[in-house]
Amino acid sequence: MGSALERLKNLTNKISSYELARKENINQLQLLYKEIGIDKKVENFENLFDFKAINLSGVSLQDENLGAIKEGKYLQILAISYDKDAVVKSKNISLAYFGRVESVDEALKEKVVEFVIRYRFEKSFINLEHYHAMLGNFKDKDA
Repeated sequence: MGSALERLKNLTNKISSYELARKENINQLQLLYKEIGIDKKVENFENLFDFKAINLSGVSLQDENLGAIKEGKYLQILAISYDKDAVVKSKNISLAYFGRVESVDEALKEKVVEFVIRYRFEKSFINLEHYHAMLGNFKDKDA
């Protein structure tokens, strides 16, 4: 019995930790959204999450070399929009362009990378909630 209670406690702590991290993430994301100028292209912060994804060119987002520049490239934040009714279903939209990655200030580059990672963190929660709700369609069928 003690081990079941301990597992429940651990699970509760983990869920609580994720929710705290998510709230902090949103706050930091909103600050970065304004600081790096995304608000000039996407006026309403919540509209960021209408994009299917946000990518970055010119800098690595891979865990093992996060923030490493790609020589000769341009630092740019790209959003991917999707319109199921359009002839061309998805398109890239530039949210911010910063020029040659080699000439971008290191602090700005780090903020840009942080913005994309924080966006993806929140987007993963939104996707999780979406698919969790969709699973509700199968509850009666599982019984």
